[in-house]
Amino acid sequence: STMSSFLLQIGCFSAAFAVLTGAFGAHGLKSRVDANDIKIWETASHYHLIHSLGIILASRLHDGGRTGLILLGGTVIFSGSLYLLVLTQKRWLGAITPIGGIGMIFGWISFGLSSSLFH
Repeated sequence: STMSSFLLQIGCFSAAFAVLTGAFGAHGLKSRVDANDIKIWETASHYHLIHSLGIILASRLHDGGRTGLILLGGTVIFSGSLYLLVLTQKRWLGAITPIGGIGMIFGWISFGLSSSLFH
């Protein structure tokens, strides 16, 4: 379906971007931010990569559109708010992060409730 193709492509591009952000954190940020911010960045890129793989898996579910979109939204909010927090030093962005985490949790619950595993 169109949704499956969309989620597969988004998941793959998201995973590639997660690797890029991880590399940027390891090599480009070390001299610019403190150790705590590096840890925040690593958390963001780690969860970003794991949930990109979840989006790819959801694209293979018969009814995975809802699951993939929930995981995508959670990832954008969770990892995106942490990336922005480190880059802008606007600490209030950390208040948004748990909303993304809840989205990620609901995405995995949606995965478990799917009517069929893989097609």
